[in-house]
Amino acid sequence: MKDPRQERLGRLQREYHRHHPWRLGPGGLFVPHSYAEVKPDALSWWDDVGFILNGRRVIVWWRHPRCVYHDALEELASEQAGEFPFDDWLTKGAIPNYRKVGRSRKKIVSYTCRPPSQASREYFQRLQTLEEELSAQGIDCDVRPSSKRKRLSWATGLDLVAPLKVRNEQELTVVADLARRLLLGQTTLEREFANYRYTKESWLSEAASRP
Repeated sequence: MKDPRQERLGRLQREYHRHHPWRLGPGGLFVPHSYAEVKPDALSWWDDVGFILNGRRVIVWWRHPRCVYHDALEELASEQAGEFPFDDWLTKGAIPNYRKVGRSRKKIVSYTCRPPSQASREYFQRLQTLEEELSAQGIDCDVRPSSKRKRLSWATGLDLVAPLKVRNEQELTVVADLARRLLLGQTTLEREFANYRYTKESWLSEAASRP
């Protein structure tokens, strides 16, 4: 039995792509990022890539398992740091800067933000220290390849976690190809990365390579 909501999203995707042409680069890929400053031996973390499949857009949000591991590390550090002392220093208490307009008038041209409170500074210092300590010793977290498909009104989205290297556009095509084959049911992550896990040992072994 067909799902009316999914059918409607499919129609919306085709209509959106028909009326909003996508500027694709070589190989028919949407490449939103530049690799001009990425070193050939740099560790990969995350990237995005898009392509057209069956007349509809696909946008892939790719992350390397080390990125998922790092996110889990930061989340643990945030939990251990305690409650954040809310201090809206970016928008409240800012000092307006004026510029003269004529002889007797002036207008606001910018704002100078006040410094964060002492409590905020102490919190961020505590958080940074915890992140550095947890990064040095590692945390018990295993990350496996995964994918999750999302139907949007303008595209099909794919959250993809896979141990690939992406340091240039040529390597990005590997992400796009894998995503395409997954969506078409031509392969599975278990087949591509059998028994793969990113672990505490993986994180610690890369310590010298991380910035």
